Amino acid sequence: MDWQDSGTILSTRLHGESSAIVEVFTATHGRHLGVVRGGASRKMAAVLMPGSHVAVAWRARLEDQLGSFTVEPLASRAGALSDRLALMGLNAVCALLSFVLAERAPHPRLYAATEPLFTVIGQAAEGWVVDYLIWEMALLEDLGFGLDLSRCAVTGTRDDLAFVSPRTGRAVSRAGAGDWAPKLLPLPLCLLGQGPATWTEIGQGLTLTGHFLTRFASEHSRKALPEARNRLIAAIARQG
Repeated sequence: MDWQDSGTILSTRLHGESSAIVEVFTATHGRHLGVVRGGASRKMAAVLMPGSHVAVAWRARLEDQLGSFTVEPLASRAGALSDRLALMGLNAVCALLSFVLAERAPHPRLYAATEPLFTVIGQAAEGWVVDYLIWEMALLEDLGFGLDLSRCAVTGTRDDLAFVSPRTGRAVSRAGAGDWAPKLLPLPLCLLGQGPATWTEIGQGLTLTGHFLTRFASEHSRKALPEARNRLIAAIARQG
C-alpha cells in the first residue's frame, strides 16, 4: 500500500533512538500518522516542525498498519517563531485538528480553509487573529456544529442580530431575546461582516465558537479542549 500527498505537520514525537512518529493533515487522506526514519535527527528538525507544509509519501504492507513516511519540505511557517501570539495561534490550530479529526478521514473543505490560515499565521501577517476566528467557524461547520447567523430564530428578522442560542447555535435579535438575553451568547458584529473586529469582539467570537467546540468534545471524546487553544484565548483576552 502506498500513496503520495501534501499537507501540514501537526505533531512529531520520538520513536526509538532515531525515528519519529509524525502526524500530518493531508489534502486527500485527512489526518494521518506514519514513522519517519531518521526523523529524530537535527537535520530533520526544521522539516518536521508543527506547521511546516510538506510533501509526503506513505507506504505500508497492509492498509491498517502505521506505515512509514518520506517527507520533503514545501514551505516553512517559521515566521511564527518571531511572534509569540502567532506561535500560539499555530499551535492552537495544530492541536485542534489533532483533537477533533478522526484519523484517515478526508476533510477536503476544511483542508482548503486551513492551509491559507497556516500561511498567514506563519508569516505573522496582520489580521491573522480574525482569520483564526473565521476558521473556527469553518471547523464547527465541518464537524456538523455550524452556526446559523442568517436570521433571528424567534422573529425571522435579519436586523439587529445580537445573540446566539447556546442550545441551537442560531442567531437571535435583541427584540427576539427579550428576558432571555442574559442566558444567550453575545454575537459580535465582526461575525456578521459589520465593521472591523476589535479585540473584545474577537474574544466574544472565540467564546462563542469555544462553547460549541466544547459541546462537540463532550459528545465525541469526553475530553477538554486542547490546552494550546486555552493559552491562545487567554493571550487574546489580555490584548483587549
